[in-house]
Amino acid sequence: MAPIPRLRSYEGPALLSYGFRPFFLFAALQAGLTIAVWLPFVTGHLAVPTAFAPVDWHIHEMLFGYQAAAVAGFLLTAIPNWTGRLPVQGTPLLVLVLAWLAGRIAVTASAWIGWRLAMAIDALFLLLFAAAAAREILAGRNWRNLKVVLLVALLLVANLAFHLEAGLTGSADIARRLSIAIVLMLVTLIAGRIVPSFTRNWLAQRGAGRLPVPFGTYDKIALAVTAIALGLWVALPDDPLTGAVLALGAWLHLIRLGRWAGERTWRNPLLVVLHLAYLFVPLGFALTAAASFGLVATGAGLHAWTAGAFGTMTLAVMSRASLGHTGRPLVATAATQSSYALVIIGSVARICSALGHGPVALLHVAGLCWSLAFLGFALAYWPVLTGTRVATKVAPVAQQA
Repeated sequence: MAPIPRLRSYEGPALLSYGFRPFFLFAALQAGLTIAVWLPFVTGHLAVPTAFAPVDWHIHEMLFGYQAAAVAGFLLTAIPNWTGRLPVQGTPLLVLVLAWLAGRIAVTASAWIGWRLAMAIDALFLLLFAAAAAREILAGRNWRNLKVVLLVALLLVANLAFHLEAGLTGSADIARRLSIAIVLMLVTLIAGRIVPSFTRNWLAQRGAGRLPVPFGTYDKIALAVTAIALGLWVALPDDPLTGAVLALGAWLHLIRLGRWAGERTWRNPLLVVLHLAYLFVPLGFALTAAASFGLVATGAGLHAWTAGAFGTMTLAVMSRASLGHTGRPLVATAATQSSYALVIIGSVARICSALGHGPVALLHVAGLCWSLAFLGFALAYWPVLTGTRVATKVAPVAQQA
């Protein structure tokens, strides 16, 4: 794949020189601060002027605040590699960032301004982002990656559905599942490209041994079954057929992960964390299948996907891309590894809490670990994301994104 193209003449703040910089930074801050606010909010110790119920505000801001920003940062950095076009930077990038920030303010203050106005303001970011991504991919004639734009457009639809269902009925029950399903499809699609690619490139430099199987027919089958399983789950979460197809999805994704030679990456924290993050995908399918049969609480599978897969994968990709695209060595510092450990511990604690093992105590452990992981990332990577590149050589990660 072609390296990142030469940038335009740009003399503005480094933060606005590339999409990953502001969106990774704000995604981490959003992730850490939202959980820090939500715990006292859900326990009644803090009032938030949102029209959403506490659980809906929590889920919405995790998906359409933090996760949407992380996806935007990744795609705004990857698309120039796919198309050979110049990246979005400067004023256009600032407009996207401000639209995202306006959405966060509007949702949080929706009890004051009304949920309809909050919906309109919040939808603007994903609308602008989808349009910008589509324009670049179409202009670059990069047809095979239009499916990513389709998923972003579906995320916009899910966001609107979330607002509408919560505003009209008081709870975004169906829209929650739809939103999680779309983000999960994005994660499994993107991870299926980058995890084996990064792993292969590193292992190929280290001599003989098993290499990851590249994206192929098996992956397409696994993704097709995933789409069917998630569609059934959105519509019929408690149906035995849904549980059976979800269980099949768990098995397919576990095999998929095993094809990527993750056991050979234990010496490289930046790589092994990607494999650990993906392990939460089949775990989430298995637990959600069990919930469809009434065997466990629904929250266990949901948090395996959202806290475990989404959170760990996002943190892993943000740290790797931030280092590579700013010319720094692809080495996980102690601070980076601490963030990885905290997000994984927090995810496991949250899953166990949902399973009924010390639910209150583990809920607070999970929240504390999650906030420390992402706020720690924001602190450690602040100079990386706001400073200039330290080298002119294109980093390997840029070529793989």
